[in-house]
Amino acid sequence: MGYLKIRILFLFLLLLTTLSCTVSNHYKTALTAYEIGEYHKSIASLRKVYTKIKDRQRKGEIQFKIAEAYYKIGQYRQSESYFKSAMIRNTGGSLSLLHYAEVLRANGKYDEAISNYKTYLDSVPGSQMAINGIESAQKTSEWLKSPTRYKVENLKEINSSASDYAASYAGVHDNEIYFTSSRKGSTGKIKSAITGEYNADIYKATYNLQKKKWDKPMLIDDQKIIDTFDEEGAASFNTAGNTMYFTRCRYQKKDQRSAEVYSSKQLLGIWGEPIKERIGGDTLMAAHPSLSADGNTLYFVSDRPGGMGGKDIWFATKKKGADSWGKPVNAGPQINTSGDEMFPYIRENGDLYFSSNAHVGMGGLDIFVAKKGDDGKWVVENMKSPINSTGDDFAISFYSGEERGLFTSNREGSFKDDIYTFVLPPKIYEINGDIFNKENGVRIDNASVKLIGTDGTMLKLKAENGKFKFKLKPQVEYIVAAYSKGFLNAKMVASTMGLEEGKEFQFRMELTPADAPISIDNIYYAFGKWDLLPESKASLDSLSELLVLNPTTVIELMAHTDCRGDDALNSEISQKRAQSVVTYLIAKGIQPGRLVAKGYGESSPKKVTKKLSKTYKFLKQGTELTCKYIESLEDDKEREICHQINRRTEFKVLSSDYREKFD
Repeated sequence: MGYLKIRILFLFLLLLTTLSCTVSNHYKTALTAYEIGEYHKSIASLRKVYTKIKDRQRKGEIQFKIAEAYYKIGQYRQSESYFKSAMIRNTGGSLSLLHYAEVLRANGKYDEAISNYKTYLDSVPGSQMAINGIESAQKTSEWLKSPTRYKVENLKEINSSASDYAASYAGVHDNEIYFTSSRKGSTGKIKSAITGEYNADIYKATYNLQKKKWDKPMLIDDQKIIDTFDEEGAASFNTAGNTMYFTRCRYQKKDQRSAEVYSSKQLLGIWGEPIKERIGGDTLMAAHPSLSADGNTLYFVSDRPGGMGGKDIWFATKKKGADSWGKPVNAGPQINTSGDEMFPYIRENGDLYFSSNAHVGMGGLDIFVAKKGDDGKWVVENMKSPINSTGDDFAISFYSGEERGLFTSNREGSFKDDIYTFVLPPKIYEINGDIFNKENGVRIDNASVKLIGTDGTMLKLKAENGKFKFKLKPQVEYIVAAYSKGFLNAKMVASTMGLEEGKEFQFRMELTPADAPISIDNIYYAFGKWDLLPESKASLDSLSELLVLNPTTVIELMAHTDCRGDDALNSEISQKRAQSVVTYLIAKGIQPGRLVAKGYGESSPKKVTKKLSKTYKFLKQGTELTCKYIESLEDDKEREICHQINRRTEFKVLSSDYREKFD
């Protein structure tokens, strides 16, 4: 019996030892997968190991590795929860603070991200990634509120439930798109240990002009010449569209190689056998090629020695008359950082576009443009929203000579990595105008409108149904003048000088009728006096401008009082008030011969206009506001409103044939 107990105990201990060894082996396998970049595979293995161990410290280490793996493949939501758990167990060191801040920022939690960046800076003072991260978190909300003029749209007809990315045009054919995809139907039958998706291939999509939609994307060859069991993608073309550079990643158990750049030439619609481009040693990574317009410079991504850290952008140039590439050159510290810079795209004008997770951005990878300054150095600028988002945005390409093209994003609304189109609409400047009778608010049909610009523009049209429209040019100042028989001329000004965005000017032009008294609003005097108060001057300045615009017009300035008080005194005050308006206008440069002052006292009660009846519902159009009518009103407020309407300053046109006399 004792022997049996000892044997059972021995077997139990043997089982524990075996399980421990098994767990240990699984852990080593998972770590190996992580270290060689097989992040998707390592996540699955690490999660299995996590459930079988008890040690809290080891659990924390595994959570940190899982968080890092998710971070590496851009799955920031999943990464955040694992980072949070790892930090509770105090694993990962200062690096966990930095990367946790990064995923918080990518997930839109800016205040929390800034807090973690600052804590990281306490441990690693001067870290440029943390400093840039804080600035990024602060600027993102600003860029989201004030997006650029680019219009962005998900290319749903082409995208699939798998990752679709790195799209580009082949030469000048904008009805053909080449892109990378891991969708079903790819030649790679095994799933990538990095992403968990099938090995990617290069696809071609053609726009069907008759059906007005994209045909189903197809592999670019069915002979497995370009698209093989390995992974191919990120194609770039020469200007003719008949030479293609692309990345191939070869994964073999006995001969595992990094990414390499290949080229292939097209003849009679068939792509030839790819040739490996010699831009570095056989063991060095080279990916994401982009060929310059002249075909003599090839930009690519590499993590070779001599870089700034992480993945950098490099370029190699062909010497004149040579077929081989020269020694690769790092694009320099203005472009490359200690983070990752990837997916370069060189435009025909020499501007370099790329993606980075370390420059000041909105989250994850952002797209940047680098332009050469006068000193020959690159000046880098974030492309902001809506090109960039809080997700990963990368692999931009342009249609030749135009501000439109393609890029990739996993932003909200994407299934995984999706292809997006973008276009920069032209800046549109225009005037949309309406012309009304100032007194009754009725549209004036067939008024004449002139547009005069500092660039020599002289346009004239008729405002049908009181409406008109003009297209404007940038960096020009304009005057818009409107005139119609029986009305005084009016003008407005518009300027496109210094405008960085397009603008629509909405003009409401009100023409003053020449055959009826017109009230001058907001004319004020001290009680019982005739001195103009300062707040009256804005209205009188407008009247002065109107008279300048109509230089042959003679007007009568009419001042009125309400019916309260002594008749003679009211008449005297109104005359002096009318004269004070005339005096002000003369001081503004209006010839005295064009102005007649007349005080009417309380003798001319106001007749209710259509405009007044709309403003004051208790008044009916055509009613004369006599003392008898006002006293018949029961409401004190209504009576006071009528008195205020009667206390007015008006003008009417006496003639339109004034000629200035010179001594």
